[in-house]
Amino acid sequence: MRVVLPRRLRELMVSHSLSERPLEACGLIAGSGGGGVKRVERVYLLRNLDLSRVHFTVDQREQLAAVRDMRAAGLAPLGNFHSHPDTPARPSDEDIRLSFDPAASYMILSLAGPEPVLKSFRVVRESGLVEEEPIETED
Repeated sequence: MRVVLPRRLRELMVSHSLSERPLEACGLIAGSGGGGVKRVERVYLLRNLDLSRVHFTVDQREQLAAVRDMRAAGLAPLGNFHSHPDTPARPSDEDIRLSFDPAASYMILSLAGPEPVLKSFRVVRESGLVEEEPIETED
């Protein structure tokens, strides 16, 4: 499975993550899928209620409002994203433990280096499978 992400939405995720730094930023991604491709069409920026640099909890009211908006727009929930302010763009043990949907894309944006690095993963918690999904950025 590969993820197609418009450049403007990638930039939105980066700016949100930089604005929340040094805390983890988080959000949801929505769009359409089929034929081995997930197309991200909308990004929902959510608050990290934990106010932490190593984990996040989304506001359930914001999450519900995002899901309602997805449905109204005819979009499917594709997964979520969060930032790693100080560590690489790979799932932590906690990220894997909290990955409940093996069909979801778990996007991680690392701010640890000189340039932001965004990666997407499919995680099957029960088996411990962590598989990177290629991201194709388009204009």
